[in-house]
Amino acid sequence: MQTDTRFYIDGQFTDRPNAPLLPVVNPATEEVFGQVAAGSADDVDLAVAAAKRAFASFSKTSPEERMALLERVREGLEARTEEFAQAIVTEMGAQIGFARAGQVYFGVEHVRVAIEVLKTFRFQHLLEPNPGAPITIRREPIGVVAAITPWNWPLYQITAKVAPAIAAGCTVVLKPSELSPFSAMLFAEVMHEAGCPAGVFNLVNGTGDVVGNAMSGHPDVDMVSFTGSTRAGVLVAQGAAGTIKRVVQELGGKSPNVFLPDADFAGSIPKAVMGAMRNCGQSCAAPTRILVPADRLAEVEQLAADAANAIVVGDPLDEASVLGPLANGPQFTKVQGLIEAGIAEGAKLICGGPGRPEGLTRGYYAKPTIFSAVTTDMRVAQEEIFGPVVVIMPYTDLDDAERIANATVYGLSSHVQSASIDNARAFAHRIRAGQVHINFPAWSGYAPFGGYRQSGNGREYGVYGVEEYLETKAMLGY
Repeated sequence: MQTDTRFYIDGQFTDRPNAPLLPVVNPATEEVFGQVAAGSADDVDLAVAAAKRAFASFSKTSPEERMALLERVREGLEARTEEFAQAIVTEMGAQIGFARAGQVYFGVEHVRVAIEVLKTFRFQHLLEPNPGAPITIRREPIGVVAAITPWNWPLYQITAKVAPAIAAGCTVVLKPSELSPFSAMLFAEVMHEAGCPAGVFNLVNGTGDVVGNAMSGHPDVDMVSFTGSTRAGVLVAQGAAGTIKRVVQELGGKSPNVFLPDADFAGSIPKAVMGAMRNCGQSCAAPTRILVPADRLAEVEQLAADAANAIVVGDPLDEASVLGPLANGPQFTKVQGLIEAGIAEGAKLICGGPGRPEGLTRGYYAKPTIFSAVTTDMRVAQEEIFGPVVVIMPYTDLDDAERIANATVYGLSSHVQSASIDNARAFAHRIRAGQVHINFPAWSGYAPFGGYRQSGNGREYGVYGVEEYLETKAMLGY
């Protein structure tokens, strides 16, 4: 049994041996393999006080000093890649190859990008709209940041918040998901080994209703950066409202992947299926709605079924597996319920379905599942399933495709496939989402990420991510 009762507060690991313990379950075995201490509001008070004290000096450091700190963090993460990968496999079930090349690699990349942004970011510049009346604009760190991260991308979501916050000159109190806490504890060790000044980074484990609520409503927290469900995001925003703090949220998604009539269906439908099911579909930006011309539906169904049936689901430590289990029991139950709902509502099941894949009798494994002939009124077209489930939705013309693509409460990400870049660009303008990916481009940590509508507010990644942690001061007559 792996037990860790430490928090990281004010530059040191502080043991809480008498705190209640939270179990951590290996989703491949359904067995408890570890436990961590559950923090309290008092622990949050200590961490926030440390961050507030540290902010007084850290906010005045130079970009070069912060770059040097982040570079040491990046080196520490890279040196411990395998430790992070193994932890992520065990605590949330990511397949080992994907844990290394996706979960950990992209997490390190967020730190590298923050360093690159700092190299050219202008924290002060001059405006002169009228001769002789200069205005100096200064960008200053917002203060103490409460970062609340989810279980589906444990390291990636931490670095996407901590790295730009530190780049901006802020101090941080982190609450990682209690379902995937061990990779976060490794991150705290990396921060400590990198010589992070006391109080600049703090970590308190615990539940959202205790630690998360205490952080979001704390009067000395200046900003909350939250990634998670839309339901939880509402609670965070309500908790933060009493102190009028900034809240940046990256919430749910139901992203469309629109195949225009001239797209390469044979080459791109398999990519679309795999892209939607990466990380077992447990990604808020997963393009789980595939929109295709109605007269190509039968062809697409066959291509999609072939792609899904070729996906090997199994032990996440087995290099031959493509997908491991879903990350936890509640998520498994949710996914199974929505698959049943799709069948009940009349969606056409073309592969997969309820239950575990053949030969797997324990673990939160789900079958790669494809529904077709799905309409916008079905739950599987509207609700974020967060599992290896894809719905195919036929459209009659481009106006109909636009209507279907935008027929959700979300607007996080989207994809467009077309042989004509002009056609793809034109359709990209019609989608109400924070990102549009045209013809499967490479992921970039510089591209701002965030959503329209109930997918959240604010942006992460790159220069836009750093700017979220800054206030704007205008100095007239400076």
